[in-house]
Amino acid sequence: MLLEDLGVIGNCQFSALVDRGGEIVWCCLPRFDSEPVFSTLLDAGHGGKFAAFPAEGEIGVQRYIENTNILETRFQTGTGSFRILDFAPRFMQHDRLFRPTQLHRILEPIEGTPRIRVSCEPRLGWSRKPVARLLGSNHIRFEGFDSQLRLTSDIPVSYLGGQPFTLTERRHLVLTWGAPVEEALRPLSERLLTETEQYWRRWVKHCSIPPIYQSAVIRSALTLKLHCFEDTGAIVAAMTTSIPESPGSGRTWDYRYCWLRDAYYSLGALQLLGHFEERENFINYLLNIAGGSPNLDLSPLYRVDGSVCPEERILEDWPGFNGDGPVRVGNSAALHRQNDLFGEMVLALAPIFADDRFSAERSPAALKLIERLARKAISVAGIPDAGIWEYRTEWKPQTFSNLMCWAATDRMARVAAQNAPHLEQEFRSAAEKIREELIACAWCAEIGSFTASYGSHDLDASLLQMARLRFLPLHDERIVKTVDAIRDGLSRDGWLYRYRFDDGFGAPASAFIICMFWLIEALGDIGRKTEAKIVMDRAHAAISTLGLLSEDYELPKLRMWGNFPQAYSHAGVIHAAFAAAPEWADVL
Repeated sequence: MLLEDLGVIGNCQFSALVDRGGEIVWCCLPRFDSEPVFSTLLDAGHGGKFAAFPAEGEIGVQRYIENTNILETRFQTGTGSFRILDFAPRFMQHDRLFRPTQLHRILEPIEGTPRIRVSCEPRLGWSRKPVARLLGSNHIRFEGFDSQLRLTSDIPVSYLGGQPFTLTERRHLVLTWGAPVEEALRPLSERLLTETEQYWRRWVKHCSIPPIYQSAVIRSALTLKLHCFEDTGAIVAAMTTSIPESPGSGRTWDYRYCWLRDAYYSLGALQLLGHFEERENFINYLLNIAGGSPNLDLSPLYRVDGSVCPEERILEDWPGFNGDGPVRVGNSAALHRQNDLFGEMVLALAPIFADDRFSAERSPAALKLIERLARKAISVAGIPDAGIWEYRTEWKPQTFSNLMCWAATDRMARVAAQNAPHLEQEFRSAAEKIREELIACAWCAEIGSFTASYGSHDLDASLLQMARLRFLPLHDERIVKTVDAIRDGLSRDGWLYRYRFDDGFGAPASAFIICMFWLIEALGDIGRKTEAKIVMDRAHAAISTLGLLSEDYELPKLRMWGNFPQAYSHAGVIHAAFAAAPEWADVL
């Protein structure tokens, strides 16, 4: 199985991955961090699956219905052709967003008399136990789940066990979690398809986009939106768990949670797109997280409901993606000290006091919270931690972590200037002290760059963000030299690695996709826009035919690895496209 051959559908409540053979290979219900119902992504032999495919097993061609999250898989068989439309309903209804836990599959003949098969075989989560099937007149009910799971169809129930039949007219399959479908299926499914298509097209029309790389930005925007868990405002890192960073590496992690750091970067992408509600919802999620931690002893990541991430464990009897395990559930990074997150929290919340659209969130309590987060950043600056890359070796004072501690303090000073003038000088002085220490401890004249940790000679691609954060003036030679040193020292075949040293699992074997987009932003910031566009053109070539990206890129095979699709990478596309593109005024 190749990640390049997978599409994603969803509605900001749940998601599913669909392969070119017409099979749903991954779907957790009723939300992203639930146990999987369909799971052949990680166990091809015994995982649950939901397949609609040609009787002879031909592989299809996929595309998205333009400017939507509705996926079409088209098949050509020996007796005819047909297509499958996969979607999860989402649209406005009764002045509220309607996003039921329903997965719709519409099978439509195009030409001739195609013979197809349909098989729905869910499994009970991580146990992979088969479930009892209770047959109704027009549905199958699957027993043993926490809520009712039902497949309703206008295909004869006798044909839903995998035996071939001829597709002569448009047919419908609806998998529901919870409330089943009780009304006429055909008009319901067709109406939901139309409403969902209209919703996504309207949403795209409200996106700001650059004059070039438009299709990549639009698809990344739509994909990033699917990572939003609308009920709470959380933004998950990825839809999956345990897809290796590189083959045979053992680097398999569960990414179905909300990393405060990653979500902050996604927040910036949504700001570029001009979407306000997603930003507002995520800020409210952050306020809830911080409100539940009086001492601000924050974890780097949380579940989508704001609760703590489950303890990391390995499922010994799961083979993993293409047999390449281990399969992990939960993430021990939740127990890490990652001091940068206080910076990301302040950067995410500071717009409350800069953007008048956040007037409802603007309060003395919110101001006090930002102040407390900044003071927390001051208190942890210079303390060893696991850092942005979550090292599982001995912790050191990480330069990026301290960069973000500076950012927290600097932005608090700016907020104080307008809202608490008596605090401004205190935080400006604290920010300057952190900056001076960082320069003294992390600038290495020998290699001409800021380094990964205090006193080291190692490069770290995350320090490309120094330019975007305006740690020093953009014309400062230390910023320019750091950008060039990282580009020269961490690149292979034009792609960037995070770093080159052993992080507890050996040195990384794959390029890290987001680093390319950070480089593009940095080049744009320091005034080298022509170079930024050249790098963007190379990165653009890595995007799958469906417009999707994972976390890692294997060289020289040019193959995607890592959890998929990756919110961080798609946020990166958006940031980088705006950084590399000309202004509209220069084009029209």
